[in-house]
Amino acid sequence: MSDEEKVKGPVKYGELIVLGCNGSLPGGDMARRKSRVCLCRRTKANGVKAGTVHATYTDQAAMAVSSKEQHSISYATSRAHTVVVEYTCDSSADMFQIGRSTENTIDFVVTDTVPPEGEAGQSTISRFACRITCQRSPPHTTHVYAAAFDSSRNIFLGEKAAKWWTQDGQMDGLTTNGVLVMHPGQDFGQGCRPGTWREVSVCGNMFTLRQTRSAQQRGNAVKEESNVLVDGSLIDLCGATLLWRTADGLSHTPTVKHLEALRQELNAGRPQCPVGFNTLAFPSLRRKDILDDKQPWVYLRCGHVHGYHAWGGRQNPQAVAQGQERECPMCRTRGSYVPLWLGCEAAFYVDAGTPSHAFVPCGHVCSEKTASYWRRVLLPHGTYPFQAACPFCFQPLGGDSGIVRLIFQSPLD
Repeated sequence: MSDEEKVKGPVKYGELIVLGCNGSLPGGDMARRKSRVCLCRRTKANGVKAGTVHATYTDQAAMAVSSKEQHSISYATSRAHTVVVEYTCDSSADMFQIGRSTENTIDFVVTDTVPPEGEAGQSTISRFACRITCQRSPPHTTHVYAAAFDSSRNIFLGEKAAKWWTQDGQMDGLTTNGVLVMHPGQDFGQGCRPGTWREVSVCGNMFTLRQTRSAQQRGNAVKEESNVLVDGSLIDLCGATLLWRTADGLSHTPTVKHLEALRQELNAGRPQCPVGFNTLAFPSLRRKDILDDKQPWVYLRCGHVHGYHAWGGRQNPQAVAQGQERECPMCRTRGSYVPLWLGCEAAFYVDAGTPSHAFVPCGHVCSEKTASYWRRVLLPHGTYPFQAACPFCFQPLGGDSGIVRLIFQSPLD
């Protein structure tokens, strides 16, 4: 270990953050199941790379599949024929695996993201969804591949899975519901824009999307794009979407401490309810889901911020929070009236600007540039059509633009 590593600790490649988790999972983070995971250089490399291809199922191929010390990928082309690709050790890379399975081979256990008021159905996330490799040497290039190895170190693509021979004599394929990737149009920051969704194969090749999520016919090859993850890349597992942030990107992103400072700065301005004239205050980040007496509320059509009041609606704030339409006392515009919540997951921010905009209809608050970016990102929702959503709760956006500028009332004194 170098002197630099002894001082700075483990080499950090980056972090994966689950969209729809505002700082932690609804039931709390635990072990390998959490809202975000940090990928660091392993003590010993565990990367693998493609080796011998067995076009017929020979005794050697059978040994590779049955061996718990050997990684392999099996492609069933028919009931009677399977192509086996042996994988050998790659000491230059670290491999991290993601999926719904709780087997020890999975480093990051991911379950389906259910938006507010949504119902959890049968999971569409693969038990062994994808794998990520990070080069151990700078610049620590990171790749994503569809499918992960199981506890027997095997990946098996069934007869109905899309598969094909490549020009260089390798076998490649797609998983049932696929792994989609979107790289931002430029660096993830104030001027970033959404890219185009692609599907990544088991071997890391990029394709246009299939006609349907599980269609057997693959899309067209996209030669000019790669499976190299960049700061702000999105990985969709058909039920959960992950944001990749590089270590360098995170160093330029506001921290939770910075968000807390912005919250205190907002509260120090003593915003006032124009009806009750009481001072409003955003609750602490630790109480991000608990309605407070001083909680700011907003009329989503016009953006006027109030304290909770019973003007033109029900007395019960919990009932009103469900989105019942109300008339704004300031401008008479009718629309949903909801509490405001600060977006607490710092990795979703593209800048360190003042929280000034809220997503519609959930009421999560962040900077203008962050809100503007995410409202333009069309996200997969399982097997359903793509739709923009709040990154903090994954609720689909509504209204005219999906966001609203907040109008605070300053104290009269």
